[in-house]
Amino acid sequence: MNVTITPGPLLGTLTPPPSKSQAHRALLAAALAGGVSTISNVDLSQDIEATLGCLSALGARMELLGQGRVEVHGLGNSIVQAGPAPILDCGESGSTLRFLIPVALLVGGAAQFTGRGRLMERPLTPYENLFREKGISWKLEDGMLSVDGGRGYDALALEPGEYALPGDVSSQFFTGLLYALPLLEGSSWLRCTTPLESRGYVELTLDVLERFGIRVEQRGGDFYIPGGQRYQSGDFVVEADWSNAAFWYAANFLGGQVAIQGMNVESVQGDRCIALDYWPLAKPGESEVDLSQCPDLAPPLALMAAGRAGRTRLKNAGRLRMKESDRLDTIAKTLQALGADVTQGPDFLDIQGRARLTGGTVDACNDHRIAMMAAVAAVACEQPVTILGAECVKKSYPGFWQDYEMLGGKVHGLVLR
Repeated sequence: MNVTITPGPLLGTLTPPPSKSQAHRALLAAALAGGVSTISNVDLSQDIEATLGCLSALGARMELLGQGRVEVHGLGNSIVQAGPAPILDCGESGSTLRFLIPVALLVGGAAQFTGRGRLMERPLTPYENLFREKGISWKLEDGMLSVDGGRGYDALALEPGEYALPGDVSSQFFTGLLYALPLLEGSSWLRCTTPLESRGYVELTLDVLERFGIRVEQRGGDFYIPGGQRYQSGDFVVEADWSNAAFWYAANFLGGQVAIQGMNVESVQGDRCIALDYWPLAKPGESEVDLSQCPDLAPPLALMAAGRAGRTRLKNAGRLRMKESDRLDTIAKTLQALGADVTQGPDFLDIQGRARLTGGTVDACNDHRIAMMAAVAAVACEQPVTILGAECVKKSYPGFWQDYEMLGGKVHGLVLR
C-alpha cells in the first residue's frame, strides 16, 4: 500500500498503543505459569500474533476474548509439552525468535524456527556460540533454524550452570535465558561479557518476571538465577508504549499539538527517556544523543534533529543496521529524500537541522518505524510525502493510520483491512 500525505498540522488527543515489548513478556510468562492468566490491553500487531502462534505451538492455549484481552492457559511449569521439534513461525519478530529459542529447548528439547523478511539474517551468533559450547545442535539452513538438545523431547536440553553472553548485540538474548533458567532444578549465573546495551529492556523483563513470581538477583553486571522456581498465574494489564509515543513527541517537536495521554511516567520501559531527550534538542546549537540504551528511538529522534536549529549527532547506533531494514541507512536516505541534511557513518548519524523539509517520495523498506517517521515528517514538509509500503506499520502499531487521520492528517490512498 502506497500513501500520499498532504502536509498539515497534527492536533488532538490520543493514547498510544499498548507496549509490544511488555506484551511479549507478559504472554510468555503466562504461558509458562500454571493455571489461567488474563493479559489485558494487548494490541494484536503482527509481532504479537507471531508470539501467540508460537506459544500455542509449544502447548499453551491462547483464547482471544476481545477488547484486547487474551486468556492464557499455561503449561503448568512442566517441561515436556510440545512434542518432537515443533515448527515455530516467528514472522518478522526478533523478540519472538530470541525469547523462545531457550524456552523451546526447555519445553520440547528441540524446535525449528522460521520467519519472514530479514528475520533469519539478524544476529543469532551469541546463542549459536553458547549452545554449541553446551553440546546443543544448531543448524541454520534455507531460512530454517533447528536446535536440538540431543536428549529426546522428554528430557531437558538445558542444565543449570554458567551462561555468558555479549551485552552489545541484543538484550533479547538475555531475556530468553532469564525466562528459561529459573525452571531448571539448580541455580545458574548469566554473565555479561561486555557492557549491556538496551538495559531498559532487561529491566522490563525483570519487572514482568517478578510480577509472575520469578526472582532474579542482579550482582554487578551479572544475573544470579535461583533454580527450582515456578511461574505464578495472574492478571496483567499492558502499559501504553513509550517507543510509539515517541513519534507523537516528534510531531509536537515539529509544531503539532498532540496531547499524549495514558503514559506511565514511572514505567521501566527504557524508551521513556524520550521525555528527557526531547528538551535538550529544543535548544539551538550542537547536540549529541547516545542511542546505545534506546536504539528504537532513532527514527523519531533523527526526525527531531532534522527540524531543530543546530547540528546533532546520534551515536552508538551500529546495531540499527540489523533491524527490519538497515535502519541507520534507511533513516538517512528517507530524511535525505525529504530534504534533510544527513550524513551517516558506521555507527552514527550527523544531522544539520532545517526550518522546513521539502517533501518527496520514500520507500519504507518494510520497516514500520521508517514508515511512521516519514508520516510524521510531513508535518514539517512544504510538499506532499509519498510513502511506499506504508502497510508495514502493522508490525507494531496496527492503528497508526487511524490515529494519524484522527489527529487531522490528510492521507490519500489508504486501504484499511
